[in-house]
Amino acid sequence: MRQYHLDEISRKDIPRLREYLQEHALASNLDGIWWVDLPEDLLSPEQFAHPDCRPFRFAVELGDDFVRFEFLIRSQQTMRCACIGYATRQQREFILAFADRLVEDLELQT
Repeated sequence: MRQYHLDEISRKDIPRLREYLQEHALASNLDGIWWVDLPEDLLSPEQFAHPDCRPFRFAVELGDDFVRFEFLIRSQQTMRCACIGYATRQQREFILAFADRLVEDLELQT
């Protein structure tokens, strides 16, 4: 899996990270997993052509001392479709900017 991984996060920062994700992402049914929707202007041509598969999103996983940002762009509506795939350059930049804002806003030391 392609992903951006931040590790060696202090255990005292994990509750703050959880709060941040509760505020800026959508909690999934799985503990420690959140979803972040992509803005429509960042969709690839194939994703844009699949309105029934929207919204498109990426996963964020919070562990005991890490946070991961997946580069796989998924559909909320379907598990398998040609529009699901790894992030485009612009989508990767969006994911990395989200991660950078999280680190900056929480003043994380990693």
